[in-house]
Amino acid sequence: MAVHGQSEHIPRWQTVAGTARERVYGWRRRVATVAVGVLALMMGYDVIFGNNGLTAFQRKRELAKSLQQQMQVLQTENERLRGHVDRLQNDPGAIEHQAREELHYTRAGEVIYTLPVAPNAPATQQSPSNQ
Repeated sequence: MAVHGQSEHIPRWQTVAGTARERVYGWRRRVATVAVGVLALMMGYDVIFGNNGLTAFQRKRELAKSLQQQMQVLQTENERLRGHVDRLQNDPGAIEHQAREELHYTRAGEVIYTLPVAPNAPATQQSPSNQ
């Protein structure tokens, strides 16, 4: 029974120390929770808005799509030009047509009439996108 009696009588300094320990533990726990929360927010911000975040990924995806479209247009233009070169190398009619268009060549007995440009017409035509 003596043991039972000793456990009922705890010195005051031990209860104060225990309460202080609990307060410090609670305070450290709150600080750690806030620190983890701030860290999570910072990491989330970086995942979304960082150099390699979701917004940068979206911009790169749009750029890749735009470049793919430009590449397709250029490949089509390249194929057209290859066909034109092939015709010029192999078809005498195509060579003649090109010479007549660009160099104003004529056959014997032909006459070319060149009309002056109308005074109110612009010297260069603008495409609709430039207007």
